[in-house]
Amino acid sequence: MPKGYIIARVDVQNEEEYAKYAAFATPVIKAYGGRVLVRGGPCEVLEGSGRSRNVVIEFESFEQAKAYYKSAEYAQARALREGYAIADFIAVEGA
Repeated sequence: MPKGYIIARVDVQNEEEYAKYAAFATPVIKAYGGRVLVRGGPCEVLEGSGRSRNVVIEFESFEQAKAYYKSAEYAQARALREGYAIADFIAVEGA
């Protein structure tokens, strides 16, 4: 079965408040079987537009990745991020 991935591109507007979101989201990721492959770090936009922070989370399946994002637990984390970051999240099926 192909794995599933959540890819997030984020511009953080308040690092201190965003850290609260990240601390809350991390155990939710683990609860849904996710594994963080990329979280922040230097990046270079090679084509098109980008955001300053990038995150890639691997899940056992595309359905599991979507279940994580749509979960009540993650909704609580998202609420902590509101107003402190601009973000694009996508779910992708992969190898």
